[in-house]
Amino acid sequence: MSTETLEKAKSAIPVKGFLDIKDIAIPQGEELVKAILKLKEEKNAVILAHYYQPGEIQDIADFLGDSLQLARQAKETNADMIVFCGVHFMAEAAKILNPTKKVVLPDTMAGCSLADGCSGEGLRKMREQYPNALVATYINCNAETKAESDIIVTSSNAETVIEALPKDRPIIFAPDKNLGRYLSKKTGRDMILWDGSCIVHEAFSMERIAKQLADNPDAKLIAHPESEEAVLKLAHFIGSTSALLNYVEKDDCQKFIIATEEGILHEMKKRAPHKELIPALVFDESCNCSECFYMKRNTMEKLYLCMKYELPEILIDEDLRLKALKPIEAMLDLSKSIK
Repeated sequence: MSTETLEKAKSAIPVKGFLDIKDIAIPQGEELVKAILKLKEEKNAVILAHYYQPGEIQDIADFLGDSLQLARQAKETNADMIVFCGVHFMAEAAKILNPTKKVVLPDTMAGCSLADGCSGEGLRKMREQYPNALVATYINCNAETKAESDIIVTSSNAETVIEALPKDRPIIFAPDKNLGRYLSKKTGRDMILWDGSCIVHEAFSMERIAKQLADNPDAKLIAHPESEEAVLKLAHFIGSTSALLNYVEKDDCQKFIIATEEGILHEMKKRAPHKELIPALVFDESCNCSECFYMKRNTMEKLYLCMKYELPEILIDEDLRLKALKPIEAMLDLSKSIK
């Protein structure tokens, strides 16, 4: 491959989101897995992957986890390069925690509807309306939004964090209104909610899920708290990504209807191979599962090119990084008791 071809591919990253190099032979199958593992060793890299990633990426990861678990791993790693297989805000958080390490993401267009729908400027204006409020922000947001927050939460630690906030201060919760509403009920805290939601978790159909439950009376519905209230009311168990995994693994029930992103079923099947797992149905009757197309933008081929050429790289202005770091560290300190 010529230098000109590589430079052209690099210059197209802001538009395409990834290195699109058509005249390079990319290994396939087991050879691709071996090539990625070889690059990992050569570059002293660590591969972090979220449970919603494609199964083959989950299988090759050094650490697989939810947002809280991956934030911890990003902070604690000794690797020189962090290869983040997730969405952009996750890789950004890894860079905020590790300013001296190279952080790369296979596809920078792997975004998030929640992050896209909440800006730092919008949060500043909301704070001006409620000057005495504390701002608790879901980790599914960009660095500018984190920088305007007092503390960050994940679905795993949100209840613990909210309970720890001073009772005499109102709370602005952004950007997920469904998670905020759920937390308000769980903790009894009144919250001022940003009007945002996850396009994946809002796709579930209460009517179709109710029929699934009627057709499977021996099944339990488990749901992520980003789902809408009508779905949560039907659920036998509500929990974070990691909590849903643990519940399926340890509960006596042998059949579950899963109301969260379908990528989680890959790990669930590994942990509970003898149990029946049914994806909860969405409004679109042409699709039987809810898939985050952002998460699925990352592929093994993009991962290979990303590691080989160490691009796309996540870079953050230092002043912004320091502002965003403070609420993330506050979250990690409060979450030490959570596994």
